[in-house]
Amino acid sequence: MVTGSTTGDVAFVEPLHGTAGNVRQKVFSGIQPTGNFHLGNYLGAIRNWVGQQAGYDNIFCIVDLHALSQPTTRDALRDNTLNLANVLLAAGLDPEQSIIFVQSDVREHTELCWLLSSVTQFGELRRMTQFKDKAGGKDEQVSAALLFYPVLQAADIVLYDTNLVPVGEDQKQHIELTRDIAARFNARYGETFVLPQPDIKPAGARVMSLEDPAKKMSKSDANPNASIALTDDPDTIRRKIRRAVTDSGSEVVAAPDKPALTNLLTIYSLLSEEPISTVEAWYAGKGYGAFKSDLAEVVVSSLSPIQARLADLTQHPDVARTVLAEGADRARARAVAKMIQVRDAMGLGMG
Repeated sequence: MVTGSTTGDVAFVEPLHGTAGNVRQKVFSGIQPTGNFHLGNYLGAIRNWVGQQAGYDNIFCIVDLHALSQPTTRDALRDNTLNLANVLLAAGLDPEQSIIFVQSDVREHTELCWLLSSVTQFGELRRMTQFKDKAGGKDEQVSAALLFYPVLQAADIVLYDTNLVPVGEDQKQHIELTRDIAARFNARYGETFVLPQPDIKPAGARVMSLEDPAKKMSKSDANPNASIALTDDPDTIRRKIRRAVTDSGSEVVAAPDKPALTNLLTIYSLLSEEPISTVEAWYAGKGYGAFKSDLAEVVVSSLSPIQARLADLTQHPDVARTVLAEGADRARARAVAKMIQVRDAMGLGMG
């Protein structure tokens, strides 16, 4: 799986060219190891990562340092990190094509976070929507890590000269801040960082709650019926789909005044790989019951192979551990090379 390694201060740099000799765009994707992973994670992010990994120079990072911005425990963090690695591999991420690693295994992320903080404005961080939402008006009591979250995220991204960052619309503000931080650094110290662009998919980027279509499907939702966990058994999936809220009327159509049906149709469309208009035509005049019954079977059959692979990987944890160790070696090689450039630009050190 590994195409190279690092020894001491000597680092290899992998070739970044595709088969046609053209430089592939670099993509960085990060996901927190918190809670149970659900259908929204899969359709909104992981499925897209799997589908595009052959065409890009991909780095997939399990951002365990970001998870420290909220209370957690040693055992929970370790267990969630390994579980997430298993989920990514079960869903189809291929360590032969992509780098998959744990954030804290590459210390350059934290070093660059501190250096970027010197060109980040305090007011920018206080204005971040995610900080205000998670602080819940208790700014003086939350962890400073929550405030600094966007700076570490910026470091994650620019450390690898990232061109594209797959995100949902709700994360676009973070990418804009990353661009501002990188541009400010470049203006002060010379051209050092690539300014990344958000890669927002037109469908599936925000799969909504089954209980409240105004809210994004979330791992932190206290209502277990609001999301479909990747580990839910078929009967549980069928029950959750059957109980999912619907809109007034009986027509199975997507429309601004039918957010619940639009969400369910989006899920059906993404898993069946059929346009929403085609799915609507299938259920013209059939009502919600038939549609939800068939949707449940589409979800069950789509998740079944992932669940089988996940069960096998869970029984063999050394598979994921090996992938993560080798991925960290590959990521570290790039990070070390970039930090040599950053330190020189800033005039740090005398060695």
